[in-house]
Amino acid sequence: MSQQILEMVEKGSLKSEPPKFDIGDTVDVHTLILEGEKERTQVFNGVVIAKSGSGTRETFTVRRIVAGEGVERKFPLHSPRIGKIEVKRSGVVRRAKLYFLRDRVGKAVRLRERRTDIGTGKGKGKGKAKAKSGK
Repeated sequence: MSQQILEMVEKGSLKSEPPKFDIGDTVDVHTLILEGEKERTQVFNGVVIAKSGSGTRETFTVRRIVAGEGVERKFPLHSPRIGKIEVKRSGVVRRAKLYFLRDRVGKAVRLRERRTDIGTGKGKGKGKAKAKSGK
């Protein structure tokens, strides 16, 4: 019973259409920042390494490298302070959490890009191109 009451209360705070993105995607998160009485948008771009929670408590973690140092930031998905989330590229991953990227440096941090069918505009391939035999 109490779970149903919580869901009813949270329903008003949920975004009508939350953005679609997956773990391993490189995203730009547009965040509204208050500085005194002024409000501006700040963009945090990086790789989504984790998603957790559900309902209004759903969060995602974005990691990027700044001046050779790894920076991670957790964002609440349904927050009114999150302006928009743009997916720049999709990565091929086989895990739900990409915490192993914390130990990697340089080119080892890169993920393979997920390919989509260009003609149809649909499908999420595994990122492997089929090789044609030249014989």
